[in-house]
Amino acid sequence: MLEIFLQTLPFFALIAIGYLAAATRFFGPEATTYLTKFVFYFALSAMLLRFSSSLPITEIFDLQFGLAYLAGCVAVYLLFTVVALIRGTGWAIAAIEAQCAVIGNAGFLALPMLVALLGDAAAAPVLFVLAIDLIVFGSLVVILITASREGSVSLGSLRRIGVGLLKNPMVMSMTLGLIWSALEFPVPQPADDFLRILGSAATPCALFAIGASLVGQTAERPAIAVWLSFGTLVIQPAAVAFFALWVFDVDPFAAGIMIATAAMPTAGNIYILAQHYGVAPARVSSTILMSTVASVATLSVVLGWVISNGPT
Repeated sequence: MLEIFLQTLPFFALIAIGYLAAATRFFGPEATTYLTKFVFYFALSAMLLRFSSSLPITEIFDLQFGLAYLAGCVAVYLLFTVVALIRGTGWAIAAIEAQCAVIGNAGFLALPMLVALLGDAAAAPVLFVLAIDLIVFGSLVVILITASREGSVSLGSLRRIGVGLLKNPMVMSMTLGLIWSALEFPVPQPADDFLRILGSAATPCALFAIGASLVGQTAERPAIAVWLSFGTLVIQPAAVAFFALWVFDVDPFAAGIMIATAAMPTAGNIYILAQHYGVAPARVSSTILMSTVASVATLSVVLGWVISNGPT
């Protein structure tokens, strides 16, 4: 376990440096915003495009893998939605809380971390998880919030959600890469070198940006944040592990990557969503802060368990 902790420590050290840089105002809020944009629109998109264009589609999309991950996510989503509704939150806040518990930081943290730790073979499972998170649950939370406020979901609302997905650079880069892969065209060497160089900036810049963005997060409503953090760091990977290892026939290596990805702290884009719709942004902020700090310990445990049990 100590060996796994030491392997993950450099990643969290980069997050800590980003936090210190922003906390001391050496790296201001505007700089954090533009660094995040660079990662989101350029570096991470280049990494996603390179992996998706060079991998056979059959390696990325596996029915058993997708069903196992969806089953685990739906189970946890329902649990946290029901608990929130019992507390009398209403559907919009319940959807945001469920999103916090289910959607981990697959893009900015899982992809660069797991590829660096376990090699390029880890990319395909993470890409599939990321696609499900963005397309299925990214759409679901907006639909639930819209339905809660308007009483129904119109075709116009669905159209806006679809357009928003298509404009997402991660969705665009993965789609373009998959189309290229399906056509079975080789990636020209200059293009591959370009994507590799630009994509290599994703890991340090994304981790630095995560740390810098934590400075703006607050620790309000700690009891709920602890519950949601427990969900994303413990319940979510446990549920995914149950379906991947004992219910569906998932390749052991892919199952291990799925479990590790499911154990990531709450994704930062949920805060942007909560702030945009005005649905419990402080609650989401607390969860991101707590889950990221706690993941220093929990991710080492999950990765240690995954590796010691043989999937990876």
